[in-house]
Amino acid sequence: MSTLATNAITDASGGNTASINGYTPTMSNMAGRNRIINGDMRIDQRNAGASVTPTYNSYGLDRWSFPVSQNSKLTAQQSSTVPSGFTNSMVITSSSAYSVGASDYFSLQQKIEGYNVADLGFGTASAKTITLSFWVQCSLTGTFGGVIGNNNGTRNYPFTYTISSANTWTYISVTIPGDTGGTWLTTNGVGLTVFFGLGAGSSWSGTAGAWTATQAFSATGATSVVGTSGATFYITGVQLEAGSVATPFEHRMYGTELQLCQRYFQIANTCCTDYGPAGYSTEQRTPFVTEMRASPTAAQGSTGSTSHYNSSSNSLTVEDLRHARANAACASTGSYSSRFLNWQFSAEL
Repeated sequence: MSTLATNAITDASGGNTASINGYTPTMSNMAGRNRIINGDMRIDQRNAGASVTPTYNSYGLDRWSFPVSQNSKLTAQQSSTVPSGFTNSMVITSSSAYSVGASDYFSLQQKIEGYNVADLGFGTASAKTITLSFWVQCSLTGTFGGVIGNNNGTRNYPFTYTISSANTWTYISVTIPGDTGGTWLTTNGVGLTVFFGLGAGSSWSGTAGAWTATQAFSATGATSVVGTSGATFYITGVQLEAGSVATPFEHRMYGTELQLCQRYFQIANTCCTDYGPAGYSTEQRTPFVTEMRASPTAAQGSTGSTSHYNSSSNSLTVEDLRHARANAACASTGSYSSRFLNWQFSAEL
């Protein structure tokens, strides 16, 4: 458990402002502290609350993916089991009592864009200390592990934390010294990755408490969630911030959080219908909700459809970071052509 920080704000005269309109400002009110997106697990565009069985690097809730060496060993789902002050968590459930081999790894991760951590100065002499905090509940007790790493796994800081009471929400904070070595991206690539270990073999575990050049997904000796059939691991309120003290979780407006997620993944209904002579074509340009991180890939969602798909000339093209274009061509006189619905656009890290 950490002590929550309260700082005064310096006013224009150089003094400290005790209150604004009768409201006392604290660190908990300062926006932009949390580098984690969807840390309170509210956004689930892909699955709408349904359970998923992760495969390698597939996504559960928005921004949260699973590096796993074996499929079908766990499930993940949005949950309403929460500590006070939250509405959602993510629950991960072990599907069997899997004996983790030396080369196995199971982890929950969030890759943070380099633009969002550039100010931390990692890889320079002025690298800042960071603090990771979160709420966790597990059916198991013991020492658990995680890792902070760079984009290519050449710099890693394994850490541990303790869950002393089963099925009880526990607040954790871990302070990590800034890394003055290695290469850390500061553009739209992976600037920093946060891993929560769910079971890792010796080849993918590292000694906690120091920066190393060896890639890891958890800390040596950490409890394996996938090692116990039916074990549950809940997590929410994940926050990564500059400084050596954990501050209260930064609750952002729902619309703001959703738009942050949509930079990396969004669902768009792009519709292009046509009615005319054979060969007649039309197109519709569909804007994305927000500019995406990079040129996205397009895939049809599980609830999507292409109705009256009468010609091989029909297509959906990603034009740039802001638009897609649907093209439709009639196959015969008086026929409707294509309607594209529920397309998923991904620019994940």
